[in-house]
Amino acid sequence: MSAEGGTQTSSEYILHHLTNLTYGKLEAGTYCEGNQVVEQTGWTLAHCSSAAKEMGFTAIHVDSMGWSIFLGLVFAWLFTSVAKKASSTVNSAPTGLHNALEMIIEFVDGTVNDIFHHKNKMIAPMALTIFVWIFFMNLMDLFPVDWLPHAAAAITGDPHIYFKVVPTTDPNITLGMAFTVFALMIFFSIKEKGLMGFVKELTLHPFNAGVWYVNIILIPINLVLESVSLIAKPISLGLRLFGNLYAGEMIFILIAIMFGAGVVLGSLAAVLQWAWAVFHILVITLQAFVFMVLTIVYMAMAHDVEEQH
Repeated sequence: MSAEGGTQTSSEYILHHLTNLTYGKLEAGTYCEGNQVVEQTGWTLAHCSSAAKEMGFTAIHVDSMGWSIFLGLVFAWLFTSVAKKASSTVNSAPTGLHNALEMIIEFVDGTVNDIFHHKNKMIAPMALTIFVWIFFMNLMDLFPVDWLPHAAAAITGDPHIYFKVVPTTDPNITLGMAFTVFALMIFFSIKEKGLMGFVKELTLHPFNAGVWYVNIILIPINLVLESVSLIAKPISLGLRLFGNLYAGEMIFILIAIMFGAGVVLGSLAAVLQWAWAVFHILVITLQAFVFMVLTIVYMAMAHDVEEQH
């Protein structure tokens, strides 16, 4: 798992840390680094990056899925337990954790009130969930890059096991959340504007001559422009989060390689790691905030009817 001691080259070390623990279907006779690893077709864990690629679209990134679910449960447990304690000890002084969570809730609620001017009780809880859940997933990037992979290797007995611990460095996770937001946006658009209202939004904007025979010519142009704009929303939402966290993880990996390159570079790596970790706290918080704000904006757009434009 380390680039030190000649056990791995730097490129092998980087590739190992950027490869997910993947479970999927492999065909019989699949080779992994020159060795045949599958004798019969079936579902199994990938033992090399090439086998993971062979699994295709149906493969599951076990580490990303596991960490995202675990951190979601941590979020639910944390807020639920604090809420229960607060309700059972009304007259006692609130704890530091209680104050911190209350500040987060008030901050998210204020952001929703500033952007979303419609009635929908789901938006504020959804915004809170998105902000805290993404923050927790981003926060995993502050763990030293080798600690948890080494722990996984020790527990499984496989020194070459793949184990990524930052779910938001996996585009499957970020795009999955983005397309969920997109589906809600389409749902509320149709619910608030009606199916025909939604269709008109795609076909009569941004160009509308007010004359039906001219609009017939403009409809295909509007449809292309609005469709591209609509589809770009979830893609940009998911890729923005993925790109920023992936870049941050890559920098941590490159700094980790420096620790095995001698005393001078190792000392420099310690300073760089601390400095980047401090700066990255801002990045992981900002990216969670941006995802939440854009989600609220998209929900507000979905609730806006033509008369309100």
